[in-house]
Amino acid sequence: MSKFSFSHQEKSWILYDVANSAFVLVVVTAVMPIFFKEYASQGVAPSVSTANWGFANGLASMVVAIAAPVLGTFADGEGLKKRFFTAFLALGVLATFLLPSVPTGGWLYCLAVFVLARIGFAGANVFYDAFLPDVSNRQRMDWVSSSGYAWGYIGSVIPFLVIIALLFYGMRQAGTAALPPLQAKIGFLVVGCWWLSFSLPMLRNVHQTHFVPLSNHPWRDGFARLFETFREIRRFRQVFLFLIAYFFYIDGVDTIITMATAYGVDIGLSATMLIGAILMIQIIAFPFALLYGRCADRFTGKRMLYAGIGVYCCITLLAFFLPVLPSLQMKARLFWLLAFLVATSMGGVQALSRSYFGKLIPVDRSAEFFGFFNIFGKFAAILGPVLVGAVGEGTGHSRYGVLSIFFLFLLGGFFLARVKEV
Repeated sequence: MSKFSFSHQEKSWILYDVANSAFVLVVVTAVMPIFFKEYASQGVAPSVSTANWGFANGLASMVVAIAAPVLGTFADGEGLKKRFFTAFLALGVLATFLLPSVPTGGWLYCLAVFVLARIGFAGANVFYDAFLPDVSNRQRMDWVSSSGYAWGYIGSVIPFLVIIALLFYGMRQAGTAALPPLQAKIGFLVVGCWWLSFSLPMLRNVHQTHFVPLSNHPWRDGFARLFETFREIRRFRQVFLFLIAYFFYIDGVDTIITMATAYGVDIGLSATMLIGAILMIQIIAFPFALLYGRCADRFTGKRMLYAGIGVYCCITLLAFFLPVLPSLQMKARLFWLLAFLVATSMGGVQALSRSYFGKLIPVDRSAEFFGFFNIFGKFAAILGPVLVGAVGEGTGHSRYGVLSIFFLFLLGGFFLARVKEV
């Protein structure tokens, strides 16, 4: 098999990125933040609704971060990884199907359902990522992981285009540029159907090949393994050095993804423009994620992670000055530039982080270690949105929270320099 072709299991694993990317694009990034601010948060001040959105994302991340390493330890038992994956997948899909029931001004109910959906999404991803060592080997991990992100971006464009068509139809009927709530709710149903349908190959064809044998006392032995990992942290020094680096730089990446749309609304950009920019990101991110995977094979994954961190440092500095530009036209132009820069590195940084970590860990304990991977990622995802939300609410403008993200990227690069090449 060619290095750049895929086995049946690898294809099925990659298709799950196609499945869940629609949730990220529509519910986390594009439509739901606008729906929340314009429909569910009617009567709430813009800075307060942006803060509420940040706090909700932080809460969902915290729940998964606390549970992930414990659940991952038990999931390393023979045949259990798929069961945990399926349970969280079911939670996420069912909660997504509940989003259309949000009433006007029902911001608290909206956030409660959204938090459940995001917990399901993030929890399923813990075990999905942990399957990477089961479906691939060290030599192919960068390419398989990057391909997952790449096809996820381009695949999610299909339901997104359907939803955009629905939204534009609703806007034309209403004679306004505001997000039409009925069409947005139909869009959430489309996302749930897409997510479930493209998860089926993963459920049918991907199998756990590396595992810890089940004992007569799986819960007791699972906790014992977890505590042993903490006690032997020096043995896994490179793993935890990487996790510290990942904690800082992925905080910035996740915060920009999560808060960008709400930030754009705050500075006066229209829903139409924001959705168009996000569509552009998905299309451009496809070839660039593949490019990161190919370049990692030539220049190493670590150097490509540095490249991505550098691009994001530029993004945060430009985003800080975005609100003070003198005209809406200039703001719009800079926002499109920022969207392009995000597209060039978003998938590459995420994909190579996943594969780099997969090479550092023992393969028979991948669910446990990817639980730690997600703990650091999710606690980072708590810090960033909450920081932007808290600073934005305290100062009356979220641009000051954006500047702090720049220093998180610098810290991430500092600790990454102390991790060995793999």
